[in-house]
Amino acid sequence: MENVNYLDTSNKQVFNNIHTATQKYSDEESLCNGTFTKQNSVQRKIPEYHCEICKKTFFSEHEVLTHKETHDRENPFRCDICGKYFVYNSILTSHKRMHTGEKPFHCQICGKSFSENSQLTIHKRSHTGEKPYHCEICGKHFVDNSNLTRHKRVHTGEKPFHCEMCGKSFSENSKLKIHKRSHTGEKPYCCETCGKSFVNNSSLVIHKHSHTGEKPYHCEICGTYFVSNSNLTKHKRIHSGEKRFHCEMCEKSFIEKSSLIFHKRRHTGEKPYHCEVCGKSFMKNSHLKTHRTIHTGEQPFHCEICGKSFPENSKLTIHKRSHTGEKPYRCEMCGKSFVSNGDLTKHKRIHSGEKPFHCEICGKSFVENSSLVVHKRIHTGEKPYCCKICEKSFVSNSNLKNHERIHSGEKNYHCAICGKLFITNSILKRHKQIHTRDKSLTF
Repeated sequence: MENVNYLDTSNKQVFNNIHTATQKYSDEESLCNGTFTKQNSVQRKIPEYHCEICKKTFFSEHEVLTHKETHDRENPFRCDICGKYFVYNSILTSHKRMHTGEKPFHCQICGKSFSENSQLTIHKRSHTGEKPYHCEICGKHFVDNSNLTRHKRVHTGEKPFHCEMCGKSFSENSKLKIHKRSHTGEKPYCCETCGKSFVNNSSLVIHKHSHTGEKPYHCEICGTYFVSNSNLTKHKRIHSGEKRFHCEMCEKSFIEKSSLIFHKRRHTGEKPYHCEVCGKSFMKNSHLKTHRTIHTGEQPFHCEICGKSFPENSKLTIHKRSHTGEKPYRCEMCGKSFVSNGDLTKHKRIHSGEKPFHCEICGKSFVENSSLVVHKRIHTGEKPYCCKICEKSFVSNSNLKNHERIHSGEKNYHCAICGKLFITNSILKRHKQIHTRDKSLTF
């Protein structure tokens, strides 16, 4: 049973103008495996005991104990593993499966198992395509009522779940729970293969696919496979051209909400993610994580074809396309295809002439943010990429890699006309001009 808390009756504001001397004493008394503090007062009509569960106040310990039994009657079924109480035994039984991992309800179609029959019923609709719950505002259909309720908040803007630590609000309680872990640092979902931990189960499930190589979600239009349904949904918007998220400052639109949030920081200059090692700040958490690998040298994602390693799984995915020849992103203007959406976005600026990244020091503009970052180092003199062999420093990682080939003797770029090999692509391009000049002279 919960502790019975005792109100302090010594506060002068409680007594106001009552000029009654109070005599009190306190001692510890055992109370149903708990402890309460007893205080006696001459003024007996002041409520001295309160219920820890509902904060209701009482004049005697007997009253509060009698009252607390109503809470026990409301939730009479207790989990012997974690101590949580439940209204019905059936809910307790379902709850216990969280501890045991038991999943007694099986789908006859795909064999997937669930801890509750209601979860199985909802899952079966993914096979049948049934979506019995529909939104009266936009007509969209959903597999269960809870999804419909959450969806309606998109229209109303309602965010009823609030974080008491930072005041941030959420449309779903599950999102609030996950958010709270950013304050506590709790990561309860752990990968048995590599030991990495995650704040939610869905992130763990997606992560596990990096070990198995499984990509269960595929696009019917272009055949591309994805590790998560959310990635597939976002990908489909490339085909449909749907851009639901709009910037009020410049009226630019985006496929994803996260892209809009990131874009807005370009207007505000906000960089909320900071490196603890060097103090550098970033607009995106993913940028900070990538940056950290400069300090740690960590490259956990490996290509099984050529053995090359990468600091991010997304970079590995793009790299693999150099082996498969896959180029899923196509320009509608000229028909050229690209290995990544980022490359397509940059290419489109050739057609539009857009250079959205500006140097605030000299006013020069660039097609890519990465080019602006490298350019700024001309002003600051920063050269963060250092050669381990001769300790020479460079403004960009690509310059460092080109330099390292001088030490290794590696020449990856070859001329298709004369077969000569070169350290960098730029040197190869300059070399090719010799052949074009020769042709013009002979002609």
